[in-house]
Amino acid sequence: MSLTQEPKADATGSAPDPASLAALRDAVLKGREPPPLRAVARLASYRWFVVGTVCIGSFMGQVDASMTQVLLPRLESEFAAPLHAVSWVAVGYILAMASFMPIFGRLADMFGRKLLYTASFLVFALGSALCGFAPSLPVLIAFRILQGIGAALLTANSVAIVVLATSREERGRGLGLQSAAQAIGLGAGPALGGLILDTLGWQWAFWINVPVGLAGAVIGWFVIPQTRHSGHSGRFDWHGAFLIAPALTAVVAALNEGYAWGLTSPALIGCVVAAIVFLTLFARAERRADTPLIDFDLLRRGAFVIGNVANFLSYAALFGLFFLVPFVLVRAYQDSGLAAGLRLSIVPVMLGLLAPLGGALYDRFGARVVTTSGMAVCIAGLAVLHVFLDGSAADMPLVMLALAIFGVGQGLFISPNSAAIMATVPDDLTGEAGSLLNMARYLGMSAGIASASALLAFGLRAATGPRVSTIDASADTLVAASRDVILLLGCFLALAGVLSLIRTVSRKASGADDGKQVGVR
Repeated sequence: MSLTQEPKADATGSAPDPASLAALRDAVLKGREPPPLRAVARLASYRWFVVGTVCIGSFMGQVDASMTQVLLPRLESEFAAPLHAVSWVAVGYILAMASFMPIFGRLADMFGRKLLYTASFLVFALGSALCGFAPSLPVLIAFRILQGIGAALLTANSVAIVVLATSREERGRGLGLQSAAQAIGLGAGPALGGLILDTLGWQWAFWINVPVGLAGAVIGWFVIPQTRHSGHSGRFDWHGAFLIAPALTAVVAALNEGYAWGLTSPALIGCVVAAIVFLTLFARAERRADTPLIDFDLLRRGAFVIGNVANFLSYAALFGLFFLVPFVLVRAYQDSGLAAGLRLSIVPVMLGLLAPLGGALYDRFGARVVTTSGMAVCIAGLAVLHVFLDGSAADMPLVMLALAIFGVGQGLFISPNSAAIMATVPDDLTGEAGSLLNMARYLGMSAGIASASALLAFGLRAATGPRVSTIDASADTLVAASRDVILLLGCFLALAGVLSLIRTVSRKASGADDGKQVGVR
């Protein structure tokens, strides 16, 4: 599939002309994707307007994902819930994204990226509004899942839209800008969430998404170009769609609840068995499907798989840290919600500042050196954090320095790794590849939160009893348990660094536009 835009007109000016508005109205009435406004599509910088529109969705999704981490300590108190139950507010949202992204990626290939992308803003806004009205923790988790489905619609094709809107020479820059928008959202989320907690109440952390979502739907409708189908005919893979969500849910439930259930509990054993059965059935269904959700040809590309495993591990470390730090700051350091949010925002702010540089370095030097260096910097940041995260106010500047170093490393890693992954696949598999990239990313987030929650609860169990809560733990106990989590996150990063170092050269199928092959160096 490729993105198309109307040819430039001779006339200039920014006001939409009647013919353009008539084309939009006609497309809506006939159920087709409308063309972009000619006043926008004729601009020489039109491709950057497309990238900018995608960045709105990337920003909004990451604001919500990071803001929620700051809310968790308050929700733990608000609903008098144990740590593993509260973690599902974050895990359920991200798990829904990971489960539905391949489905929506395939539907977009069949029916058009623009329609689903603009509709995603509306679904996300609806889920956000309902979350603010949730009367209990189970209801909040249910509405978070709806919100996650909207976020899956939003992100399923974001990478593909950026890739197809930019030239090969500009691809690293385009993905770098998208990563920067995500990082700005990640950076704004904790501070905004803390401010809302201290002034308006946790419900407003969800309600503020509503006007942004509505604005994004309108802008996307007028800016995103139409999609043109190419080689994606066939029936939708319903068997795979029905199997992927329970398979991933069983895996994450085992990670998140295993410590609470116990290693020999029927619930944990049942989840493990269900995960194996559903994953096996899903793999068989995909191999037999004429038009599978996941093209297994991608999984035979070594560089593609290595890049996505490293992608998974880096996001597991990032969101494991996002989960951990607010609890330590609020409980051990007695920070307010706003203070904790501002400190946590150091990580994504540094990530955002370095993401465009990471993309530019990839364009110049390739993926291997830049991504490996990024992981090494992250590990250095965690090493400093492990030493100085001790609950002492005197060491807080060094804690903040450690968070900044960690953010620098993530900024150097994420956009080069994404660009390298997309460079390993031919143009006709760009949609599937982008969906898999995003699925690996969000599975990493979910696994990182679940594993950090499980290990933190395991360390607190002796002090707080079977109903594990950070509220009942002493500062020293919480700090000691947190250091164990930091060691786990460091292991994730070390493995991602090794995979980045052994990244092999992979040739992408030649494109019709330039006839050249692009290697991952």
